[in-house]
Amino acid sequence: MRKFNIRKVLDGLTAVSSAASASSAAQQQQAGNRETEIQETLQSEHFQLCKTVRHGFPYQPSALAFDPVQKILAIGTQTGALRLFGRPGVECYCQHDSGAAVIQLQFLINEGALVSALADDTLHLWNLRQKRPAILHSLKFNRERITFCHLPFQSKWLYVGTERGNIHIVNVESFTLSGYVIMWNKAIELSSKSHPGPIVHISDNPMDEGKLLIGFESGTVVLWDLKSKKADYRYTHDEAIHSVAWHHEGKQFICSHSDGTLTIWNVKSPTKPFQTITPHGKQLKDGKKPEPCKPILKVEYKTTRAGDPFIILSGGLSYDTVGRRPCLTVMHGKSTAVLEMDYSIVDFLTLCETPYPNDFQEPYAVVVLLEKDLVLIDLAQNGYPIFENPYPLTIHESPVTCCEYFADCPVDLIPALYSVGARQKRQGYSKKEWPISGGNWGLITQSYPEIIITGHADGSIKFWDASAITLQVLYKLKTAKVFEKSRNKEDRPNTDIVDEDPYAIQIISWCPESRMLCIAGVSAHVIIYRFSKQEVTTEVIPMLEVRLLYEINDVETPDGEQVPPLPTPGTGSNPQSIVPQSHPSTSSSSSDGLRDNVPCLKVKNSPLKQSPGYQIELVIQLVWVSGEPPQQITSLAVNSAYGLVVFGNCNGIAMVDYLQKTVLLNLGTIELYGSNDPYRREPRSPRKTRQPSGAGLCDINEGTTVPEDRCKSPTSGSGSPNNSDDDQKMNNFIEKVKTKSRKFSKMVANDIDVKDNSFSRSRSSSVTSIDKESREAISALHFCETFTRKADTSPSPCLWVGTTLGTVLVIVLNLPPGGEQRLLQPVIVSPSGTILRLKGAILRMAFLDTTGSLVPPAHEPWREHNVPEDKDEKDKSKKRRPVSVSPSSSQEISENQYAVICSEKQAKVISLPSQNCIYKQNITETSFVLRGDIVSLSNSICLACFCANGHIMTFSLPSLRPLLDVYYLPLTNMRIARTFCFTNNGQALYLVSPTEIQRLTYSQETCENLQEMLGELFTPVETPEAPNRGFFKGLFGGGAQSLDREELFGESASGKASRSLAQHIPGPGGIEGVKGAASGVVGELARARLALDERGQKLGELEEKTAAMLYSADSFSKHAHEMMLKYKDKKWYQF
Repeated sequence: MRKFNIRKVLDGLTAVSSAASASSAAQQQQAGNRETEIQETLQSEHFQLCKTVRHGFPYQPSALAFDPVQKILAIGTQTGALRLFGRPGVECYCQHDSGAAVIQLQFLINEGALVSALADDTLHLWNLRQKRPAILHSLKFNRERITFCHLPFQSKWLYVGTERGNIHIVNVESFTLSGYVIMWNKAIELSSKSHPGPIVHISDNPMDEGKLLIGFESGTVVLWDLKSKKADYRYTHDEAIHSVAWHHEGKQFICSHSDGTLTIWNVKSPTKPFQTITPHGKQLKDGKKPEPCKPILKVEYKTTRAGDPFIILSGGLSYDTVGRRPCLTVMHGKSTAVLEMDYSIVDFLTLCETPYPNDFQEPYAVVVLLEKDLVLIDLAQNGYPIFENPYPLTIHESPVTCCEYFADCPVDLIPALYSVGARQKRQGYSKKEWPISGGNWGLITQSYPEIIITGHADGSIKFWDASAITLQVLYKLKTAKVFEKSRNKEDRPNTDIVDEDPYAIQIISWCPESRMLCIAGVSAHVIIYRFSKQEVTTEVIPMLEVRLLYEINDVETPDGEQVPPLPTPGTGSNPQSIVPQSHPSTSSSSSDGLRDNVPCLKVKNSPLKQSPGYQIELVIQLVWVSGEPPQQITSLAVNSAYGLVVFGNCNGIAMVDYLQKTVLLNLGTIELYGSNDPYRREPRSPRKTRQPSGAGLCDINEGTTVPEDRCKSPTSGSGSPNNSDDDQKMNNFIEKVKTKSRKFSKMVANDIDVKDNSFSRSRSSSVTSIDKESREAISALHFCETFTRKADTSPSPCLWVGTTLGTVLVIVLNLPPGGEQRLLQPVIVSPSGTILRLKGAILRMAFLDTTGSLVPPAHEPWREHNVPEDKDEKDKSKKRRPVSVSPSSSQEISENQYAVICSEKQAKVISLPSQNCIYKQNITETSFVLRGDIVSLSNSICLACFCANGHIMTFSLPSLRPLLDVYYLPLTNMRIARTFCFTNNGQALYLVSPTEIQRLTYSQETCENLQEMLGELFTPVETPEAPNRGFFKGLFGGGAQSLDREELFGESASGKASRSLAQHIPGPGGIEGVKGAASGVVGELARARLALDERGQKLGELEEKTAAMLYSADSFSKHAHEMMLKYKDKKWYQF
């Protein structure tokens, strides 16, 4: 990374300062008024980057396991991830480096360890006795593919079945292979001419550990005697086997087959099944066989002391049940319950009271792992109700389209949201405690409230309590209920601009202090909400319609730099002034039959009952103009103190007074400049066939990576005219990534679909991407109270507007007095004439006071507005001033402020009112910033940026010194770009998969405290006592037979296994926690520290050995001296 020069501006002349004086402030233009030097407290050592926790449902799950003593659940995924769940609030994420799919998981019950089998034929032993589990050993099979594993309870010998039909045995302590092998040709009938297929099942007889039941895919089952090394019985069936389960007495077992049948076999009767059941087959008359059904993928056979056994199975439905949802079937005695699931079943496990396979199992629950959900069924209650899931696994209930993160919120917010959200809970859950209850919580070292807000494709918004590295849903808001819904596709209005998910959320603007919420949706709609604890019925939903036009096209910069041309035609034959459309329109088409003045969605005209929580204040919709659909909203801001909301797109900007329900401002982007427009733009002849860019994110696949070396952003205007075609193509691609990351995609909905990973197009996106996307769109909006012009002597309310061409414009707001006058007198909006320029699209703006503290936007404190006010309260509200919790609210007139502006390419700090650029930092030359946030950390503030090339960077304020620059992750898909956000106290997050949120920290303090905050998975628990054999069973040889496996499988008995069969790989063990906690430079430091520790340890050992040798030498010398004294005076003959 090249070093940055930090420059200061003094009276328009640029001078490069030395590194030592980089943080000192520049002199101000105004005579005699010198800026005070701001002491910056943040240093590089305050920053360290590491992942903290991962929340949500494991993406693409593939395996399931449960420790019945520790009460820990493990889920493996197709991408090699491992998620471990204990009691609510205790969960852990680990990753296999290879990324291969997890095919099976086996707990070493009550040992604090887990074995994982992967699709790349590796076995791994995980140590769960540390807060960040790590691999102790790995074993890679070279010649055979692993298909099934079985680890008997309290055994150290793991049976591994392969695709060739052989069984190998692994010592889980040393992770080495035993020389004992069960070959397929020895197990099956010698007369059999065909291969029996891969191993699909291995288990030992519950009553005799010396007998191993082996299931081959073809339908053959063998009971193998481990001592005599031969088959006792062979059971053959015509249909392929999917799973096998024992009765706890070891006299019967049950098999599930590919034709939807279950066969129950008596161990000593191998000729034919004792019973054949087709759970979902239609029983035909005349004793004919039932019709074949779909395969039964898994069966479990669990016994109870008091009654009939449970047979639980997945699959097996008849083929004529087309469209029926996946089912779990519970057969108990004569009753059969068919439980429908929302998604296909990946695996299920029955939870039982005992870990011993030779005792009555007493099942009490079933864990069902679905493709996109985890369900627990209570077997002890009538009707088999499900348990209420306490884990935050519903992030993806509807695909996430955007998210925001707020740390250090007002303390009363979470209780307020929880109280309104508690009323939304479903009824009918099991009354029992959640049965997965292992582990212990970590220490809570962070005391501040954190809230995550997720916006979804169905128009819903969820508020989550994210305090202290946990996650819990607080409240869900459905924004779509304000609109009329079409029952089917034919019914849909012809005005919508996206194929699916017309209510999807694009942008969320939230003021935590006033609790005002504003959202922008994909159908060019904006909804403003107030928070209330009272239920209300709104007779008529307040709404406004706004016409936003774009008249002019073709841009050239005044300084001769070539900007990619913007071939954007006008919308009418002659430019016309824009008239705010502030009432529902009646005309739906213009004189030439084109759609005109109609919004994309229809607001309900019936009364709307609004529950406690967020309630609609106003709905604003952009309308079609002369056959031209409205463009999607690219930026949004709401201010509770001013009662204003503002939003913009690539056509222009609109400001609405939501208290008076009027449109205050409605301008095309060009009109914002007035006579100060730096570009020469030429009108062009109209073209009626123009289409919108629609849902955006059209052409970029999930797996697309951005080459780092040529990531030039065309909107920065820095491209030279003689670029090659390749460069131009690359520029266009990156341009799409950038503009589309700010927009929204239909892909958002398909994000979650594994089959179709491409971004699908909106039906209205036929226009070329460069046409629409290169217009100057509004990309950043910020309400504040600051100096609007150079001549200002005091700050005043205003709106700062940033565009995609790097321009910042200031609009002055003249607000009427508070109280009743605010509702009667109009807000006057006027341009200030102030224009500032940066390279690249503007992303974020903020303001600092003269001491360098952040000046937050003014806000009204929250109050209940659905309750009539007392007279005293009214008087108070008249006098109420907007709150600005900042030292600057008491500042003197002569004191100045600083504007911090971050674009895709650079950041600038500008002194106000002089408008001198006092600090400038070029953040990236070859890439572009996706997200920039001005955040507080360690009682100071900094600018945090995430670049498309994968770098996370922080800069001090106001001097913009680089403090952190770590390569974290490349922009591999739009989901990361759409959801990455920083917040206060060194916290950040992004959507790592369609179902999971990854949280990370860039704070050194949090990294150091993380180990304490993480929960512990393993807790010391006594293993339950083994079942009592009873007097008669002991006397007559009944009951469980034990086996000395060491004697059979140990090296002395079975010899060594072939070296070429499998390769042992020692795991990183406990060191993994240190390595995983760091990345980049920090990782190198951690590794160096680790190396030093190891060296120190070795030196320590050496020191101890030296000390021991010294002691030994000393004692020898002592003995020699004593000896010498003893015999000193004796003559030689006296010895």
